[in-house]
Amino acid sequence: MAMERRRGGQRLMSQINVVPYIDVMLVLLVIFMVAAPMINTSMVELPTVGRSNQPPVAPLEVILRLDGKLFLRDREHGGTEHGLTESELLAVIKEKQARAPGQPVVIAADRGVRYDKVVQLLDLLQQNQVQKVGLLTKPRSG
Repeated sequence: MAMERRRGGQRLMSQINVVPYIDVMLVLLVIFMVAAPMINTSMVELPTVGRSNQPPVAPLEVILRLDGKLFLRDREHGGTEHGLTESELLAVIKEKQARAPGQPVVIAADRGVRYDKVVQLLDLLQQNQVQKVGLLTKPRSG
């Protein structure tokens, strides 16, 4: 009972008056609403480069069949497949990359070809300084 009473017989208040806090929050909200449009958003000035007059070069497709035979398909020259040996393949790719330095090469291997055969072909191309080599895949349907 001694805690419930103060001097003069008044009871302690167990409530918080939140009206002043709401007033302060409303004033801050108004300040932010007025100040927000005045903030300048920064623009990034990106560097520009000239466009190339040359269209992108279609990649050379090195096709590795399940039986281990190599074929080359050049889509810029008809897109027909030509059977080649490894040395002939390297000679043709080097000659085409000498004429067009940005000429990419992609390897299209049959699904059943062993992984190590594809890696050996990648290694062979890399050892002979063939630039821009990738793997050709088919996207899943549905």
